[in-house]
Amino acid sequence: MEFQQEIRGFLMSRRARITPEQAGLPFVGGNRRVKGLRREEVAMLAGLSVEYYTRLERGRLGGASESVLDSIARALRLDDERAHLFDLARGVAPGSPRKRPEPSSPITPSVQQVLDSMSVPAVVQNGRLDLLAANALGRALYADLFTMAGQPPNFARYVFLDPRAEDFYADLDEAKDLLVAVLRATAGRDPLDRKVTGLIGELSARSTDFSARWAKHDVRRHARGRKVVHHPVVGAMALAYDDFALPGDPDVSITTYTADPGTPSADVLTLLATWADTRKQPRTANGEAHGPSTGSAVGASEHRDGEDR
Repeated sequence: MEFQQEIRGFLMSRRARITPEQAGLPFVGGNRRVKGLRREEVAMLAGLSVEYYTRLERGRLGGASESVLDSIARALRLDDERAHLFDLARGVAPGSPRKRPEPSSPITPSVQQVLDSMSVPAVVQNGRLDLLAANALGRALYADLFTMAGQPPNFARYVFLDPRAEDFYADLDEAKDLLVAVLRATAGRDPLDRKVTGLIGELSARSTDFSARWAKHDVRRHARGRKVVHHPVVGAMALAYDDFALPGDPDVSITTYTADPGTPSADVLTLLATWADTRKQPRTANGEAHGPSTGSAVGASEHRDGEDR
């Protein structure tokens, strides 16, 4: 990713989304050729000269002080995107490292033990959206991903390239927007990571939908939220997710999924645990698993769906 082009596209897209009225500027009649704020308006709001802000927006952030970056972040009303602005500035700062060393594998036996001790679905993912590890419930929740070609499974490839994602996510647009925004934040932290740039290039070449969303320059953190998914075996669940960074590598985190107690989603999550157990059961000579069958789980899900309706 070209640093200066990324900085230019990011700052231009951020000022384009803010109207003068939203920024508290007085209304001036006449047609405005620029969508959102003009450069001189951002410069005024940030307390900078127009010439200096124009230079910064053209990608020359290297050497900009923290106070200058903070003033730009306030003028453009950046939230999670503030960290992205600072990441981009570090990428072009004089003497900045051109390449980070490849981190060692974060999935130690102790991390896997922590995952396995959890009673809720839990997975480990990195900033590239690779699914690196999971407990039994996490593997059951994302069963589709673990059957994708190529390893490790990747959430962005699943959402943009696997047709099963359309049935899995109740709000596929939101899932796509979130994953693209998370991936852009990752690219900003380490623009020279060839695996990240390779994934972005692959998705851009194979999905016009991804390319269109990538061009928006949106940035978000994957910290916590809610999503509704429709599991192919047990049915629909409304889940809350929480992200916990692993010590020593801020780009790798454990994500847990829970359902509100006493809700139909909690019942379906219990059903998912039952189905996950059947996948671990020893098999008989004819290939059938001892214990509850997948078919019984499907039947129970269909019965519950009927009750919800």
